[in-house]
Amino acid sequence: MRKFILAAALAAASATSALADTVTVGMSGGYFPFTFVKQDKLQGFEVDFINALAEETGDEIKFETMSFSGLVGALEAGRIDTIANQITITEERQAKFAFTQPYVIDGAQVVVKKGNESEITGPEDLKGRTVAVNLGSNFEQLLRELPYADEIDIKTYESNLAQETALGRVDAFVMDRVSAAQTIKESPLPLALAGERFSEIRNALPFRDDEEGRALRDRFDAAIATLKENGKLAEISQKWFGTDITK
Repeated sequence: MRKFILAAALAAASATSALADTVTVGMSGGYFPFTFVKQDKLQGFEVDFINALAEETGDEIKFETMSFSGLVGALEAGRIDTIANQITITEERQAKFAFTQPYVIDGAQVVVKKGNESEITGPEDLKGRTVAVNLGSNFEQLLRELPYADEIDIKTYESNLAQETALGRVDAFVMDRVSAAQTIKESPLPLALAGERFSEIRNALPFRDDEEGRALRDRFDAAIATLKENGKLAEISQKWFGTDITK
């Protein structure tokens, strides 16, 4: 009987191992506090989130960092399996990728140099001004969809949006409200939120829209549901933000 139990346990372990994959997750490593490097260690909300998902799915995780603008191309080319970098669900992206359910609910936010928040109180005050956004982000598209978009000078950057704004090289930048608030809290730069968020955004994990990608999406989607139900996702959010940004 002992031999039978041992054989059964080994068989079960082998089956689990056979199902496990090495999943390559792309992120910029430069989007505090979601994904960033400190003392040569990759960390942040997204890192903890992905590691918690892997505990549920049994997969091995390999993180790949690169410029944000290169992440979508890397996913399309098969160099990574998904992106964990606050990827917003849009109609254009849904036409290309298979998304999980949302795991962060956020909004677009205008940020200005401290002292200018009474002059710029939201997106309507960006007319005739220069506004910075991350290259390849959905925030550029959000600005271009505004009815007065042709009156806004939109500049794209790989990084340093906060510095460009604090130095007065641009009048404002737009990013998600959660990251903006944390940047202001942690950075010595003189910055301020300009009004309220002006568009709700939902972040999810994108996978290639083929048989293998959809199967991987389904596995991770089920794991996200589990983390929501058992409170682990809210716990990770509280760790990094002091509030639950996942619902």
